Amino acid sequence: MPDRPAHVIIGIAGGTGSGKTTVANVILERAGAAHIAFLPHDAYYKDLKDLPPFQRQTLNFDHPDSLETSLLVEHLRRLRAGEPVEIPVYDFTTHSRTSRTTRVEPQPIILVEGILIFAEPELRELFDVRIFVDTAPDVRFIRRLQRDVKERGRTVESVIQQYENSVRPMHLEFVEPSKRYADVIIPEGGLNLVAMDMVVARIETLLRQP
Repeated sequence: MPDRPAHVIIGIAGGTGSGKTTVANVILERAGAAHIAFLPHDAYYKDLKDLPPFQRQTLNFDHPDSLETSLLVEHLRRLRAGEPVEIPVYDFTTHSRTSRTTRVEPQPIILVEGILIFAEPELRELFDVRIFVDTAPDVRFIRRLQRDVKERGRTVESVIQQYENSVRPMHLEFVEPSKRYADVIIPEGGLNLVAMDMVVARIETLLRQP
């Protein structure tokens, strides 16, 4: 019987709207989506259902304390041990977890994406490959504005206010400094074909190791 493939855990970090999802999609396409377990860090936001709606909207969702990272760490360790996990399904319009979960099966490649995943030491140590997607601030803001309005039911004014009050300050305090922990820094994200070739080659090498 052939040996079970190694579980390679890949972290993709970068500021909001930097293009992390594009990088993840390139890896999914080239390494094979059937062999990849995907866990977005923002599925692990703490449940705020016990707070009144107006108070939920005033909280800082870009600070590490807003996420239940300990649960993500537990899930990654279970996946690496060959066990399936049930990840939360978060409702960004109400800032609360739904009653549903998504089952994720262990795969040779475990992909984690989020802005703060390199800012948490316990989580950071689990990654075999650390990728930081580096994109200009104005491009990131425009992408965030478009996403939050179209996909999360936000108003333009609320997105701008949140960006000024918490997104930008937290990026400077936590996200940008975490770039120093990256193995690879990718300008232009998934559009950087040379960098993506290197990343995919590294993943393939790790998967071939006994």
